[in-house]
Amino acid sequence: APRAACPHASKGGSQSISLTHSLLCSFLVFAVSSSCYCFLLVLQRDAKGQYLFDLICHHLNLLEKDYFGIRYVDPDKQRHWLEVTKCIAKQMKSQPPFTMCLRVKFYPPDPAALKEEITRYLVFLQIKRDLYHGRLLCKTSDAAMLAAFILQAEIGDYDPGKHPEGYSSKFQFFPKHSEKLERRISDIHKTELIGQTPETSELNFLQKAQMLETYGVDPHPCKDVSGNPAFLAFTPFGFVVLQGNKRVHFLKWNEVTKLKFEGKIFHIYANQKEDKKIILTYFAPTPEACKHLWKCGVENQAFYKLEKSSQVRTVSSSNLFFKGSRFRYSGRVAKEVMEQSAKIKREPPEIHSAHSTPVRSVSHGDSFMPRSRSLATNTSEGSAVISDEAYSPSDSVLPTPVAEHSLELAVARQVNGAPCSIEEEKESEAGTPSVGEAGDLTDSRAAVEGAGGASSLSEVEQVNKFVLSVLRLLLVTIGLLFVLLLLLIVLTESDLDVAFLRDIRQTPEFEQFHYEYFCPLRRWFACKLRWAGSLLINK
Repeated sequence: APRAACPHASKGGSQSISLTHSLLCSFLVFAVSSSCYCFLLVLQRDAKGQYLFDLICHHLNLLEKDYFGIRYVDPDKQRHWLEVTKCIAKQMKSQPPFTMCLRVKFYPPDPAALKEEITRYLVFLQIKRDLYHGRLLCKTSDAAMLAAFILQAEIGDYDPGKHPEGYSSKFQFFPKHSEKLERRISDIHKTELIGQTPETSELNFLQKAQMLETYGVDPHPCKDVSGNPAFLAFTPFGFVVLQGNKRVHFLKWNEVTKLKFEGKIFHIYANQKEDKKIILTYFAPTPEACKHLWKCGVENQAFYKLEKSSQVRTVSSSNLFFKGSRFRYSGRVAKEVMEQSAKIKREPPEIHSAHSTPVRSVSHGDSFMPRSRSLATNTSEGSAVISDEAYSPSDSVLPTPVAEHSLELAVARQVNGAPCSIEEEKESEAGTPSVGEAGDLTDSRAAVEGAGGASSLSEVEQVNKFVLSVLRLLLVTIGLLFVLLLLLIVLTESDLDVAFLRDIRQTPEFEQFHYEYFCPLRRWFACKLRWAGSLLINK
């Protein structure tokens, strides 16, 4: 039976927040809505993200909130995480109304070990959403078990009087279904899950999902150096690259040494066993997408890798202090979160759970995309097959879409002499369903035909970036020389008795500068100051 209703609990798979400006410029009005209730928040215009995040967590009665974040999408359909240390209004690029959602930002390494049931329930909703959008890829047997757990949590035990033949086909658990899979889901629900409470079913769902290789994957669509589509992701265990039906790269967090980006180019530096240093290079659809990818990587590495939040340092995207972006993760790390969760002592809050799985809108004849997947491994070398089909998550509904991107070919094969090539796999374009061999061959031919135009554009971009870098360096050099000259003049005109300055003062050039330029300028400033002082006294 559904759990008791509680005004502090979320009902659906997401928490939507519509933000609108009030008539008073000094305030922001937040209209927060979900599938079961709606409320308004009136905040000051200069309110920071942390205040809004704390308000939402308080409303949900959520204490283990460090795993979550607020996500929004800008007018260019680029996803962002709301930065809690910055003003909300300054982060919004579009005009109101704004839409935001509460999402799992850092997936728990062991979701079943979370302290409170309300936290496990919200993580359950997020993973269920990942399954629905094809982000959580798994073989058919695992998919059927996961769907059966969802079914048991939402409708309870099988009842022949309430659940007619084909009742599981009314629910959309995955991007695509098959009749065989639906029968398997019904069989498991009828025979293996009788008597399980919603809490137990959700806990079993989390334990099963956590064992999958694509658990915690929030995919970032990119291209490798050969122009092949790939999905980059940061999981609780490390950095993952999914390409075709394989996991072509997996780097543990203690192996990743640096994350760097410039324009659309994203670099991952890592040290593997036997002092093997590698650099992986990928190309994001836009510079904004690349920066978002880099910031997500910086935050995930700090959260999962560090022992204490005091070890967090500001990270720069460039080796030069005057170039690139600077970013610092603000928040507790995973170890601190778990230690803090262990100290929670309160009566567990009640949760309202109801039907939130979408109703199917596809025919029974559609095939099910996630069909076969090998078991997850702990090795960090080589590729691992995750499915018979390509990893191709469907476009999510706003506010977290997988952005569509045009074909972009590589501008270089290697960076700094490091190996960057990756095994080429047949796969579908990002955001589209997987296709047959004929479709893959068509995409390959299109990629080859567009190589000339894309390559010339990339060369022009490289030249422009080089020119901008030279101009930045020149401007910084001129500025430093000007500052040093002013400092030298101040020191020589001071009363400091230093041999170096004394020698400068005795030169004819300095005496000429002192009497012809410096003294008149000093008298002029003194006259202006006296004039300004007399005006103030007269007033």
